[in-house]
Amino acid sequence: MDDALRSGTRILRVLMALVAGAVLFSGVFTVQPNEVAVVLRFGRPVDGSSGPLRQPGLHWALPYPMDEVVRIPVGQSHSIMSTAGWYQVTREQEAAGVEPDARASLAPGVDGYVLSADGNIVHARATLKYRIADPMAYLFRFAAIGHLLENVLNNALADTAGRFRADAAVYGDKIAFRDAVLDRVREAIDQHGLGITLEPSDVQVVAPLDVRPSFEAVLAAEQERSSKINEARAYAAEITVKATGEAEALLAGARGWRSQIVSAVAAEADSFSDQLPHFERNPVLFARRRLTETLEGVLTNAQDKFLFPSPTGDGSRHLRLQLSREPVKPNHREGARP
Repeated sequence: MDDALRSGTRILRVLMALVAGAVLFSGVFTVQPNEVAVVLRFGRPVDGSSGPLRQPGLHWALPYPMDEVVRIPVGQSHSIMSTAGWYQVTREQEAAGVEPDARASLAPGVDGYVLSADGNIVHARATLKYRIADPMAYLFRFAAIGHLLENVLNNALADTAGRFRADAAVYGDKIAFRDAVLDRVREAIDQHGLGITLEPSDVQVVAPLDVRPSFEAVLAAEQERSSKINEARAYAAEITVKATGEAEALLAGARGWRSQIVSAVAAEADSFSDQLPHFERNPVLFARRRLTETLEGVLTNAQDKFLFPSPTGDGSRHLRLQLSREPVKPNHREGARP
């Protein structure tokens, strides 16, 4: 009897040791490289060796329900989509990139929309991408942070649409519209201390399907107008450059001609100043010398010279020069007599 009791006690001790070992080893967990973890003991975070956050590696916690391990994927990119301002579209149409048929009016409770600053209806949606920067704030600040971010994104779209004209939001200034939406979201994130940082996100704004052809016609007209204005400016610049070049050429030619005239007049003035003393000494001799020089040049350059006897019969002869001789016209007819 004693042997049986001792054997039973040993078995019970072994079983208790096994149960204790199983309990202890059941609390071992691993944190992956792209996440951190928080151990909650009866709903409160338990500090570890480096605070409440458990970094990637092997850790231990008490068995559930005493301890609960909450994993936070800090290395992943998360996204929230807002479709409150978008028209109705099925998943199949969205996957195929096909838009639904245009309707003359919106379906209340089905089609979403936002109002622009000029009172027009446009459709807007956004996909917000973010990463967790402060895991404790992200985990404990709000219970359903996804719903909060979706509401913040919806409000940002509606508020921003009310500060943009429809044509600017849809076509003219889409980047400014997107930046304004994301700035509004960042303000709300900082205000509530959500512990996240935004990544490059996408914002879409389109006109209602039934009036989109009119928007596109206006856009085409604006593009054509801009093209014509650019062509006119380019032509004006070309003409201006050409006219400026011609003006500079004319001015340069005028300056050169002026320099030549001034130089010629100065040379003649110098020549006259040089001859003046000779004239003052003997005016008659100076006049004869100038006349002789002039006749010498005329006789040298004249092509035809004629001597005629004097009509008085005194034996003298008169010289005649033909200064304006007519050019001889060539005769191209064969055999023609001169």
